[in-house]
Amino acid sequence: MKKTLISVIGPTAIGKTSLAIGLAQHYNTQIISADSRQFFKEMRIGTAVPSEKELKSATHHFIQHKSIHEFYSVGDFEKDALLLLETLFQKNDIVILVGGSGLYVNAITKGLDKFPEIDQSVRLQLNSKLEKEGILSLQNQLQELDAEYYEKVDIENPHRLIRALEVCIGSGQPYSSFLNKEKPSRPFNIISVGLTSERALIYDRINKRVAIMFENGLLEEAKALHSYKHLNALQTVGYKELFAYFEDVYSLEEAKEEIKKNTRRFAKRQLTWFKKNKETVWVNYDETVNAVLNKIETDKN
Repeated sequence: MKKTLISVIGPTAIGKTSLAIGLAQHYNTQIISADSRQFFKEMRIGTAVPSEKELKSATHHFIQHKSIHEFYSVGDFEKDALLLLETLFQKNDIVILVGGSGLYVNAITKGLDKFPEIDQSVRLQLNSKLEKEGILSLQNQLQELDAEYYEKVDIENPHRLIRALEVCIGSGQPYSSFLNKEKPSRPFNIISVGLTSERALIYDRINKRVAIMFENGLLEEAKALHSYKHLNALQTVGYKELFAYFEDVYSLEEAKEEIKKNTRRFAKRQLTWFKKNKETVWVNYDETVNAVLNKIETDKN
């Protein structure tokens, strides 16, 4: 029988960690995190890393295992996580995957598109261009070199813009021409469980989470990271807005409202991404673990 990976997905602040822990405890197994910002040990509060109690409730992997000063790509994650899965499946029939970073979830469940090797100097030049000329210059360049991908990408995300542009420039071909090629199938079953709720409740949970982050010391955490704001890891909601506050672009209240607004936008994009997978079993955020288990068991059989 094939082994099974249960992938728990959904928008930010919906309760994925709690469900993943409940499933891990039921199956006596371990959790692989696919939240790309929780990889970084310096970014604990602003990325809502699980609490010490939660981390002790079930073994988690890929939580705060890297520094913001290290380069760690989605390709690196795919390779590392698949190797770990091989090991975990030797002892467990089921492993849990959890996270809201759609690209990183797909890296494990579907595999990544393959791109040519690009000289690192191209990325350095694009990072320099971002610092000197701003994000608009990158947006305009991508629209010129790959209009198709420009229509799909989050053009406010400099990391995605730079990744697409380096491929366009380094290969001489549009980034979109490398997408959606046939990928190898995974040697394990995949069950995708999506948590959702009414939009108003998701937004309310986001607002409450932001308030808790500030109570837990987000302002101080961001202040300690301000001098590293140019790093890709810190092009992240919750930090960018506070960096702007430190530079007198926003008042503190304005920065808080921007964090809430940008997190709501992020949640909307997450739902759009995850809804593309027609095989996902969607459940309400407050379903009990037993109710979710019943749906999973039905799906497996």
